[in-house]
Parts: sequence; C-alpha cells; structure tokens
Amino acid sequence: MAGQNHSGASATAEHSAPKRKPKSLLTQRISYALGNLGQAAYYNALSTYFVTYYAAQTLFSSYEKDEAAAMIGIITLLVFIIRIAEIFIDPLLGNLVDNTKTRWGRFHPWQVVGGVTSSILLFAIFTGLFGLVNTDKTLFIIVFIIVFILLDVLYSLRDISYWGMIPALSSSSRERSIFTSLATFTGSIGYNGVTTTVVPILGFFSGMAGAESNSQAGWTAFGAIICILGIVTALAVAFGTTEQESDLRTHSEEGGNLLQAFKAIGQNDQLLWISLSYLLFSIANVATTGFLLYHFIFIIRDKEQYSVVGLIAFITGLVLAPLYPAINRFIQRRYLYLSGLAMMIVAYILFILFPQNLALVYVALVLFYTPNTFIQMTAILALTDSIEYGQLKTGQRNEAVTLSVRPMLDKIAGALSNSIVGAVAVAAAMTNGADPNSLTAQNIQTFNTAAFYVPLAIIVCSFLAFFFKVSISEKEHAKIVKELEEKLASA
Repeated sequence: MAGQNHSGASATAEHSAPKRKPKSLLTQRISYALGNLGQAAYYNALSTYFVTYYAAQTLFSSYEKDEAAAMIGIITLLVFIIRIAEIFIDPLLGNLVDNTKTRWGRFHPWQVVGGVTSSILLFAIFTGLFGLVNTDKTLFIIVFIIVFILLDVLYSLRDISYWGMIPALSSSSRERSIFTSLATFTGSIGYNGVTTTVVPILGFFSGMAGAESNSQAGWTAFGAIICILGIVTALAVAFGTTEQESDLRTHSEEGGNLLQAFKAIGQNDQLLWISLSYLLFSIANVATTGFLLYHFIFIIRDKEQYSVVGLIAFITGLVLAPLYPAINRFIQRRYLYLSGLAMMIVAYILFILFPQNLALVYVALVLFYTPNTFIQMTAILALTDSIEYGQLKTGQRNEAVTLSVRPMLDKIAGALSNSIVGAVAVAAAMTNGADPNSLTAQNIQTFNTAAFYVPLAIIVCSFLAFFFKVSISEKEHAKIVKELEEKLASA
C-alpha cells in the first residue's frame, strides 16, 4: 500500500482515481466516534483482561501447578518485551501510514486491515490459540510470539491511522475538537464498559457450558464479543468517514522516509514542547494512579473505599468529554490545559497534607481526575494543529508520524511508571500480604515521596514547559492555515 515518495505516477493514479462521495457531517461524527468505542474496548481487553485470563491460570488449566506458574512467567516476560519494543515501532508505522496512497485515502485502508485482523488475532489468544496450548507447549509459545507481535503491530496501525485521520477530516480547529471529544466520550464507554460487563459475560457463557464462572468457555465468548465489536467499529470508520483532499494535504510534500520524518519532527519546536509537557503529565498521572491502591490499603487502611477511585475517574471522563467543544468555545485550549495541571497541583497538596482524611482524599481525587480528559484532549488537538505548523516550517506534512507521538509517549510513561510503582512497593515494604501496622516511618516517607512529592514536582515542570514554550493556539493555528493556503496558491 505504501507508495514511493515524489512519484509522478503515484500522484497521477491518486488524482485519477474515482472520488468517494463525501458523507454528511453527522454521519462522519457518529462513524468516527464508533471507532474508539471498539478501540478502547480492545485495548482494555488486551492490556487488563488478557493478563487476568492467563495469570488466573484459566489459559493453563490443564497444566500442573509448577508448570502453569512457569508458563505464566514466560508469557509475562514475552508481553513485556514486545510492549517495550513497540515503543520504537510506532514511528515506523506512522511513516508507513503517511506514505500510503490508495483510492480510499491514506488512513481508511489501515482501519480495515488493522482493525479486522487485530480483532481476529485477539479472539485467537483468548481461545488458547484454538486449543494449541493444551497439545504442544513449545509450538504454542512460538505461535504465541508471532500472533502477539502481529496483533500489537496491527492494532497500532489501527490506532495511529485513527488519530492521524483527524486533520484529514477537517482543517478547522473547532471541528477537530468535536471529533476528538466524541471519540474520547465513546472511548470512555468502551473501556469502562468492558470493566463493567466482563464478569457477567464470563458467568453467563460459562454457565451455558456447564462450567465455573472463570472457564475457558467464558473467556472464548468474551474474546468473540470484543472481536466482533472491534471489526464492526473499524469498518464504521472506514466506510462512514471521508478524507478531505484540501490544498494543504494535496500540495504538501509527502511524508518522506523515516529519517526525513524525524528531521521534520526535530524542527517542529511546538510538537517537541507539547510532547515534553504531555509526557511529564502522563508519567505523574500513571504513577500516582498506580500508587492509589497502596495508599488506601496501607495509609488510609480501608481497601473497600478504593472502588471510589474508579467511579470518580469514570464519571468525570463520561461527563466532561462531550462538554469539551462547548467549553472550548469560551475558554482557549491553552487555559484548559494549564488550569487542569493547576488542579492536579492542588490535589497533590491535599494528598500530602491530609493523607488519612478520607473526605479530603475524595476531594483530592476529584481534583486529580477531573482535568484528565481536558488535558489529554488538548494534547491531542495541540499535536494535531502542530502538523500545519511543521508543514509551514519544513514543507513536509507528517500526519501519522506526528500523531504516533502521543501513543508512544503513553507507552513510555506506562513502562516507566509501572516499573517505579513495583520498585517502590518493594522498597516501602508494601508487597502483597504485608501488615499495615508493620510499616515504619521511613517506609511511609519512601511511599509518600514516590507517590506524591516527585509527581507533584513533575506536574509543576509540565506546567512550566507548556506555559513558557507552547504558543500554538486556535487563533494562531487559523493564521498558520491561512498563510499556508496563500503560500500554496501563489506557488
């Protein structure tokens, strides 16, 4: 699918190909929003519940206890290695998408290829590779490695092409914010919907098979449902949206090779500063979220209250995502982002000053999670707008590579934060089964430093980086688009 750069034949073929009839704006909004419903459900199923599936030994139910434990360790290590490697793969995939030229557009083919095939492969791993796990252990490991790499790469192609599509759907900053908010809203439903329904699904289908609730039959049905949802929503995006052939996209230099793409990114100072600020936010956010369970167990000493954390995160995301475009009409994205970070700073101060006061911890949690949606959406939109900024500076338009930066940053933050949380839990003597009464003052100080003090400093750095270095705004972006159009018109 990827065409050759600066190829006259390729350009001719593209312009002579039959044009798809543009879909109505309402159809496009609904279709695009449906896409993230399936993506988020897929991501939660893979990142959360696949671990549950094999760690609870359902996948290895036919194995002896020691053999099952060894297999769990092998799969855990393989998944970790593959996920770390994927950090470096995403820009390559972004470059592939940027250089794709087909009659259906740059992004739509990857929704079909990535969405359909990754969904089928996800279903396969929830079946134990159709029973292979029970017949040949060595072959299962080999096939598992191949399948998991393929499904992760194909899902990344779907994810990168999905978010990379936003600037192709509209050149308007406001319209982009609507697409992004709708996607964030449905993503929250998809992700949290899986969390809500996984237990009933397992119980129902296991019962139909006459087995216990956590049976292979239940997990197979769960995988099938996620697979169907993933396929249907990917096809909705592919056939329900229309890529615009604006002058900015048609007359820009193509994405170029990977070195050229990275050079262009290196020259895009706005992209780099936005990315740094967002990376710092993500590291602090993910780390503190990982520490909260330990805080409720060992500091507040009421594990049952921890469920409120998930409830607050779910409600704030669900309520605020659809409100973003309306609020953004009156408040610039810049101020939404900075005020969100300021709220998180206040939350950290409350965590530090009143760690055992349950009421004030709840207030801190509201302040901590409320701005998450606005910060993440602003980052996506700012990165999207930096595409035209980079095009004006370099002449190259690297849509997918630019927007592959955000999922790459999330993966870096996740990998760092997960390692930090595990190391600190051991250092603070807060491992599973530890008695809260046995903790020393030093243990608690170690925990508080890692959970709140360091993340607070990181959030302050994120605030300062954005405040002093990020200048692109809705008005500035409109000026850039106008300048680009005038430049191209006079060329």
